[in-house]
Amino acid sequence: METSRLARLVVAVVGGLSLALGVTGFAHADPTPGEIEKQIDDKWNTIEPVIEQHNQLKLQLAANQAKVKQLNDQIAPLKAQVDAAFDKVSAFAVMQYKTGRVSKLDAMLTTGSPDTFVDQMTLLNMVAKDEQAKIKDVLTAKQQYEELKAPIDKLVAEQDAQEKALASQETQINADIKTLQDMRMQAYGNNAGTGSLAPVACPQQYDGSPGAKAAQVACKQIGKKYVWATEGPNTFDCSGLTMYSWKQVGVSYLRHYTMWQFEDTKRVSRADLKPGDLVFFYSDKHHVGLYVGNGWMVHAPNPSKPVQMKKIDEYPISGYGRVA
Repeated sequence: METSRLARLVVAVVGGLSLALGVTGFAHADPTPGEIEKQIDDKWNTIEPVIEQHNQLKLQLAANQAKVKQLNDQIAPLKAQVDAAFDKVSAFAVMQYKTGRVSKLDAMLTTGSPDTFVDQMTLLNMVAKDEQAKIKDVLTAKQQYEELKAPIDKLVAEQDAQEKALASQETQINADIKTLQDMRMQAYGNNAGTGSLAPVACPQQYDGSPGAKAAQVACKQIGKKYVWATEGPNTFDCSGLTMYSWKQVGVSYLRHYTMWQFEDTKRVSRADLKPGDLVFFYSDKHHVGLYVGNGWMVHAPNPSKPVQMKKIDEYPISGYGRVA
């Protein structure tokens, strides 16, 4: 009897393992949101240097554009001199054309060297000395013009190539992050909320950036009590929560007052909102929440309600701020 029961138990266990392992013979589990977030963090560490290079290039472009303008300002009168010089020899050019000697003049004007040209001119007795001087002026001005223009062309070409390369890298990495973010939301399920305080996954968007990490910190405070003039770790008021969340990711300049935080941040539009951005409410901006994506924020509402998620449109919005 015992032997029979043991046999049935072994069969049941083996059968269960077969179902768990599947046809490949190995157990398989979909990655958790936390595991996917780790992949996103790694991807963010790849894109951040690219973003910084982009920022550096933009500063260099601004400086170089100032140089380009300066060079163009120098070239403008020089080009006018070239045009004027050619006007002076136009009559001579017509005469050369009529006498069949235009090819010699053309050769002179394309030597590229005023000194070489002068040597050639000594062989052309039919050209008066004053005409020689005029044409030499043309070549001198032309050479100066080209010497100034060449570095401009080179600079623009190099910066254009750099811009395209960085833009391509940034586009690809952002696409990879979006794919991981889509996987992350699938792993959470339909809503993955934990109740009325967090009815959906928090944060709603995650890309591994400092803003997304600040949003993560805010999400972890959900359920904690509102206490006026506190900034964590156990109780918060509205600006104390945003200040605390950013402080945990290394930003310490946000001050504990909504209007000061409005001053401490950069203005952005609603269309450009990203996780970690601050959303200010009411005309006097006496309330603030931390944006966590897809129209949701985490905020500390008032003494009667704990820290919770809320749609930003449930309050009168008066501005948006980005922590630089």
